[in-house]
Amino acid sequence: MDKYKHKYRISSARLKCWDYGSNGAYFVTICTKNKECYFGEIENVETQNLASLQDFASLRATEIGKIAGQYWLAIPTHFPFVALDEYMIMPNHVHGILFFNKSEN
Repeated sequence: MDKYKHKYRISSARLKCWDYGSNGAYFVTICTKNKECYFGEIENVETQNLASLQDFASLRATEIGKIAGQYWLAIPTHFPFVALDEYMIMPNHVHGILFFNKSEN
């Protein structure tokens, strides 16, 4: 904290009493640096007859956006105790739900 004199530090939104490595469902958001739109841009905005969010808008992904999706889907390869649920890649961030299911060993 002394290094940056508290200038670049925000207080944590994490629960102090929770072990974030424990089993459970986690909603995560991963943002790009400076909120740059590296992953693509939104297109096809429709506001009528919405059946799902995908009907509302879609991402025209850049190559970096496609890579972000590939790496998201590869998480269980590197962490077998993690199961993926829904995820959404946006122009400058990724939202997703992860399930941690570690064995009791």
